[in-house]
Amino acid sequence: MRTATLGPAERAESLAAMAERELDLLVVGAGVVGAGTALDAATRGLSTGLVEARDWASGTSSRSSKLIHGGLRYLEMLDFALVREALKERGLLVSRLAPHLVKPVPFLYPLQYKGWERLYAGSGVLLYDIMSMARSHGRGMPLHRHLSRRHALRIAPALKKDALVGALQYYDAQMDDARYVATLVRTAAAYGAKVANRARVTGFLREGERVVGARVQDVEAGGEYEIRAKQIVNATGVWTDDTQSMVGERGQFHVRASKGIHLVVPKDRIHSTTGLILRTEKSVLFVIPWGRHWIVGTTDTDWDLDKAHPAASSADIDYLLDHVNSVLAVPLTRDDVEGVYAGLRPLLAGESDATSKLSREHTVAHPVPGLVVVAGGKYTTYRVMAKDAVDAAVHGLDMRVAECVTEDIPLLGAEGYRALWNARARIAARTGIHVVRVEHLLNRYGSMAEEVLELIAADPTLGEPLQSADDYLRAEIVYAASHEGARHLDDVLTRRTRISIETFDRGTRCAREAADLMAPVLGWDKDHIDREIQHYEKRVEAERESQRQPDDLTADAARLGAPDIVPL
Repeated sequence: MRTATLGPAERAESLAAMAERELDLLVVGAGVVGAGTALDAATRGLSTGLVEARDWASGTSSRSSKLIHGGLRYLEMLDFALVREALKERGLLVSRLAPHLVKPVPFLYPLQYKGWERLYAGSGVLLYDIMSMARSHGRGMPLHRHLSRRHALRIAPALKKDALVGALQYYDAQMDDARYVATLVRTAAAYGAKVANRARVTGFLREGERVVGARVQDVEAGGEYEIRAKQIVNATGVWTDDTQSMVGERGQFHVRASKGIHLVVPKDRIHSTTGLILRTEKSVLFVIPWGRHWIVGTTDTDWDLDKAHPAASSADIDYLLDHVNSVLAVPLTRDDVEGVYAGLRPLLAGESDATSKLSREHTVAHPVPGLVVVAGGKYTTYRVMAKDAVDAAVHGLDMRVAECVTEDIPLLGAEGYRALWNARARIAARTGIHVVRVEHLLNRYGSMAEEVLELIAADPTLGEPLQSADDYLRAEIVYAASHEGARHLDDVLTRRTRISIETFDRGTRCAREAADLMAPVLGWDKDHIDREIQHYEKRVEAERESQRQPDDLTADAARLGAPDIVPL
């Protein structure tokens, strides 16, 4: 099938098309659930629109632990249905829907007590594997194994010898969450959905009690559109209550935000060939392999401050360092931290006051005619949430609509990926690009890597790495603006790539080179380039300042020192 190009012209065309005639379904919010809902609706033959106030995945869906997992700890809570559902989705993503983006990753669970703990934890991991193998959903995922202390220290020498008496190793999966959402949006667009980021819903259109559309502001160009739709899906995550207030009703449930922060450290700071999962007094702590880095996280604390830019405080960082250092032979220090990011989980309130015990399940409601709300859930089960949201919307459509087919719809880049992977040495020889770079492109774009290679063929200088972020090629910056809907420097350095958390300078040293590459695609002049760079540098400095503050209130105030960029 054809791929969808999400450049400036396509964005403008999508906004105009959405305003031109009534849609069957308009989705508000382009996190993973909103993007998945747009794909579900489009593949059922519905005329579909998707609008996002900022950038694809700019909220929760770019700030997760980057894991696709069944939720091993939910077995301990006896939530078998949630684990079974998540393991099915994990299997689909790894084997069929997105093998180029979702990869198995090993985790080591250190045992601290002899006898009973190995039996208890081992039984849980065994059940996890058995549930994942049911209906072949565990295909491509290695089974768990029991390790002696000596064997565990051989594959994870970073651990203190007295931190474990043995270990279990099991597998889950991981992905780049923001890249996954961008691919999901492009897939929806390839099936006919009209999509636009930087398009903010400012209110809903009503006819009596019924919601019949939305007023949408083009944040980039400044115009406003009235987009009419037979059904609207509110998929705005932690902003659900705010969006609901536009129709004068909160709805049937309340969404509460829980903050989770993560640290990024270089690979050489933790000597291990496997990820780690550690128990804390409140939850679990992951040390996750991430290319040439590790991700350490996460926290789980209530948050009722700014939702757009949740801030990590000095106390949050100390919490993670203290806990991971409790098992490391060579402790991490603040100087080892390359990047820090904070995200908010949308939790359904009402079950408990402790956020770690709030429901990770999702809810779909129809609070007023014409409006469906979907909230809660886990990243891993986004496809199920999307299906349930569209099923609810279909009840309000006066037409026969096909059943959900997304279980059999691979994302763009999946088709042909394995064949290209097998041919990567030949691709390297043909293009003159090192095979390691070809592998990098295949694991980020799948078969769409050929489009990036075409840019390099037309301009060989794009085959060179960025000077201060050499994990990424210059072509990837151009491609982000021309094909993936990136509108600002922040979009590229924070979400299309991960330069903002993978370099000690947080991306400031490559900001000008990246902006210069984006400029011809987006029509920027020198003043616009300078403004983009200045905004990005202010954002980085505000984040650094927030991370020096002692608590949430002071960290939030510091982070808000850098406002969102608004085009002039």
